[in-house]
Amino acid sequence: MSKSLAKTKIAVAGTGYVGLSLAMLLSQHNEVRAVDLIPEKIDKLNRFESPIRDSEIERFLAEAKEGLRRLCFTATLDMDTAYSDVDYAVIATPTNYDDATNSFDTSSVEAAITAVRKVNANAWVVIKSTIPVGYTEELKSKLGDRKIIFSPEFLREGKALWDNLHPSRIVVGAPRDDAEAMAAAKRFAALLAEGADSIERNRKNADGTTGIPELILGTTEAEAVKLFVNTYLALRVSYFNELDTYCEVKNLSTSDVIRGISLDPRVGNFYNNPSFGYGGYCLPKDSKQLLANYRGVPQDLIRAIVAANSTRKDYIAEQIEAMVVRLVYQGVNQPVVGVYRLTMKSGSDNFRSSSIQGVIKRLRNKGIPVEVYEPTLDEEEFLGCQVTHDFQSFKSRCDVIVANRWADELSDVAEKVYTRDLFKRD
Repeated sequence: MSKSLAKTKIAVAGTGYVGLSLAMLLSQHNEVRAVDLIPEKIDKLNRFESPIRDSEIERFLAEAKEGLRRLCFTATLDMDTAYSDVDYAVIATPTNYDDATNSFDTSSVEAAITAVRKVNANAWVVIKSTIPVGYTEELKSKLGDRKIIFSPEFLREGKALWDNLHPSRIVVGAPRDDAEAMAAAKRFAALLAEGADSIERNRKNADGTTGIPELILGTTEAEAVKLFVNTYLALRVSYFNELDTYCEVKNLSTSDVIRGISLDPRVGNFYNNPSFGYGGYCLPKDSKQLLANYRGVPQDLIRAIVAANSTRKDYIAEQIEAMVVRLVYQGVNQPVVGVYRLTMKSGSDNFRSSSIQGVIKRLRNKGIPVEVYEPTLDEEEFLGCQVTHDFQSFKSRCDVIVANRWADELSDVAEKVYTRDLFKRD
């Protein structure tokens, strides 16, 4: 890709939402090497194509291809070359929650750090993957490696680069008693801020300061920030979902109640649209990990947040089952339930841990036939359900269409659609 005068050499391990958005952001002013284990993803990137759906990443790559944007960026499978002489090695590999161990599976993080240290003993390792509270300090002690810091990400699927360009804050964690680590953390925060949109760098904040707030915290405090903020967001989703359940059972207007509540500025009109539950990359696993981190600490609320998400899916499945039963009484032979899209939100191609999956499993356990319309999925089956790309046929065959999020293309079959997306937005 196009060359520029690079100030800092940076390697990024992992080209998912976190890693690729960071690579795009940082490559505007630095030399960035993106590393992945999947050849198809690397091939796409070197053709200026995004392996994930994100409008800003796609725009950056298209503009770089046309020579309209200068990015000092390469993508490679060669770890040794990528890591050999970099100043920072950013670890953005996936850490899925393991229900068997009640903790994140951090093996990908450790494997990436091992690969870095094989060829580079001096680089500062910046963990961007989500990890348990206390993990970084434990890992440093285990490896005898003090040059590891942590920086949480606060990104949305499908808008990851936009969120990096317009950050609400930048947080980096390093030991407060290690001057060199603190300096490395401040420098990394400055690199992130440098890549942000100029509007954000010059904005006026409510406290009278200018620019993006840069918080250099202790490593463990930074880890806690990540888990607590996502668990709070899960709390808001759960709260408004339980409000919706109450209103449905009591035959009240959910939208009226939410509007009345949300006009209170202490509540606000955000994260208040009912759904089938919280899902996606972060909220389910982060709330479970925080609950696990509470072991030995008094709490009730965190456990309730995790439990509420399961209860909501139970309720949604029961409502759909009731619709099927009514259709049978009306003479419909073996009604078919159609699931419209597996993705969590518009503009994203991710459906990992999407809430609709929990609903599908519950319907299947009840013996209800389910068909899935998901144009981004190549498999013929998903969770034992037939997958189709033929939208018109899907709409005509299905007697009930379940949609976690509304789409205008469902308008002609609105009478069949079951959704709790009252405000028609993510």
